[in-house]
Amino acid sequence: MARTGVVTVSYGSEPVLPAFLASVARASGGSATVVVADNLPGEGDARTLADSAGAHYLPMPSNLGYGAAVNAAVATLPHDIDWVLVSNPDVVLEPGVLDRLREAGDEDPAIASVGPAVYNADGTLYPSARAVPSLRTGVGHAMFANLWPGNPWSRRYRNDAETPTARRDAGWLSGSCLLVRRSAFDELGGFDDGYFMYFEDVDLGYRFGRHGYRNVYEPSARVTHTGAHSTTSDSARMIAAHHTSARRFLARKYSGPLLWPVRAALTAGLTVRSAIIGRRIRRQETEQ
Repeated sequence: MARTGVVTVSYGSEPVLPAFLASVARASGGSATVVVADNLPGEGDARTLADSAGAHYLPMPSNLGYGAAVNAAVATLPHDIDWVLVSNPDVVLEPGVLDRLREAGDEDPAIASVGPAVYNADGTLYPSARAVPSLRTGVGHAMFANLWPGNPWSRRYRNDAETPTARRDAGWLSGSCLLVRRSAFDELGGFDDGYFMYFEDVDLGYRFGRHGYRNVYEPSARVTHTGAHSTTSDSARMIAAHHTSARRFLARKYSGPLLWPVRAALTAGLTVRSAIIGRRIRRQETEQ
């Protein structure tokens, strides 16, 4: 059986890397080739941690973003690796999770990606298998998610109406932990590195679907996303990046001259929403 590759991206992630790398060793009965791409080389001990875990260390020339680092790491993997787990470093894999994800993917050659059930550190289930955002669900979710958490647009986008313990197809799967078929990933050119952060996983799932592939949620495979590496000091900047990526995705999905008014309205709405949330976050941080 061909080996599985595992790719993670570090950006000052030394506090969480050891737990992630240790969980990788228990995630499969077979061997896995692990690559740690470092978007902040020269600072910290990511190289030492990778070496001590038997992982390959790949320093990036500069911080080109999450998707670009993943693409560079995947390109270094041996050719006999047919599945690649892409994961954040602040994720802990349950024993055997890699084998369960591979088994699900091997059931159908049309499956390009398989996502596990992603649990938060407090034990709650994160909605990691979602519908591709449309004008209706995207705008409704953006406008009402914080004010009306149970609104129908957010539920449809998050697939909240689906049974969380059932295997199902999804429009896209969270890039926090995602198994991709190497051949399909390479066919599409990997992640679109035009997304610096956020929405690269939405875009990948959308492109898989347009090329006739399936994205499958496999809840019998479980991981925990601790979120221990997330910070609040850059919250406003991250909100701005999220909205920039959302505008990029929706503009590309609804391209063409006839849809220019739609793109203009989306851009204006997302820009205003980003500014409002950003100001709120900066005010809260100032008051703390």
